[in-house]
Amino acid sequence: MLETTVAGSLPKPSWLAEPEKLWPSWRLEGDALVEGQQDAALAWIKCQEDAGIDIVSDGEQFRKHFVHGFLETIEGIDWQRMTTMGIRNDRYDAEVPTVIAPLRRPASVHGPGAKFCRDNTSHKLKFTLPGPMTICDTIADGHYGSRPDMAMAFAELLNQEARELEALGVDVIQFDEPAFNAFMDDVVEWGVDALHRATEGLKCKTAVHICYGYGIKQNIDWKATLGEEWRQYEDFFPALNDSRIDQVSLECANSKVPLSVLGLLKDKEILVGAIDVATNEIESPEQVADTLRAAMEFVDPERIVACTNCGLAPLPRAVAEAKIAVLGQGAALLRQELG
Repeated sequence: MLETTVAGSLPKPSWLAEPEKLWPSWRLEGDALVEGQQDAALAWIKCQEDAGIDIVSDGEQFRKHFVHGFLETIEGIDWQRMTTMGIRNDRYDAEVPTVIAPLRRPASVHGPGAKFCRDNTSHKLKFTLPGPMTICDTIADGHYGSRPDMAMAFAELLNQEARELEALGVDVIQFDEPAFNAFMDDVVEWGVDALHRATEGLKCKTAVHICYGYGIKQNIDWKATLGEEWRQYEDFFPALNDSRIDQVSLECANSKVPLSVLGLLKDKEILVGAIDVATNEIESPEQVADTLRAAMEFVDPERIVACTNCGLAPLPRAVAEAKIAVLGQGAALLRQELG
């Protein structure tokens, strides 16, 4: 009961990539880069294990960015044809590559990294992939003509990848869909269907991570416009509860999400974000326990997994390590309280 995990990304060591950036440049090349990525993944696996984290991950050490790390080897994308596009319903603009031809995945993208992690931990292993809708909100379409059509094409490739990851021994495959909070109607109309295509045939546990974004200025400024209660989840949680996804991960620590929305996910395991990723301040174990305890008013303890609000990549490494430690301590404190 009350297992623990992290939402996704963790800071890259300064010797591997530029620190505290979402789109860092690698500081190594070739074989040295692969060795550096493996060393970084090992360091974070040990950090998680030492903190009592039950379901560990590589912290996305094998990729620059949670979306583009998957896209880099996909055929049909022109990385020279950059398009300026509004991201997350025009929350901010970004220069993104463009899909110009039918998409094709010539080989496994994350298989080598997942195998390395599986060989180096006896804990349960989670691996994260970008969700189809979020990919379509992070890349320009110059071929398919509609986001639903392009999303289904990406979902097919994600399913190929996910099946290979499962075969390598990954216990949980999580699809990151921050775009769900920006396009609520689309989630119901085609977003859940795209997730179903991405998870088709999987027997391992599946999760979808939805939050209000990394602790970067654009997201913090956007959240300041959302009022005293953030109720976006209400629009699509019924559809998610009816879906085949096993787990839903969301932001609860220092957020204005009314925890009553958790009651809309009565048939799912809930990854309760109990660590704020938008501040360098370290929570106390008691604060983590308080957040989890508050969620228990609406979710049975047996369905709760203690988690972070979002990825920790932009934070200083020491801050992320400390936050992971208190996540484990807070969950242990509450387990002890519950007997």
